[in-house]
Amino acid sequence: MSALFNFQSFLTVALLVICTCTFVKLQFPSFMNRKTGFRGVFWKAARIGERLSPWVAAACLVMGLYMLVF
Repeated sequence: MSALFNFQSFLTVALLVICTCTFVKLQFPSFMNRKTGFRGVFWKAARIGERLSPWVAAACLVMGLYMLVF
């Protein structure tokens, strides 16, 4: 089953994309200059990670604990 049809997998992929894009933007800021097009999606994910970092970190922690337990 792909990540689009399984809600837990979709949330995991979304959190990983947000965290990865935020890390890449902090390490290589010139890579994410474009705010439109295909790379604009990654810029928006990085912006979500920057602005909502406590909530994203809490969601990653909850998702990790959920995967360990269940």
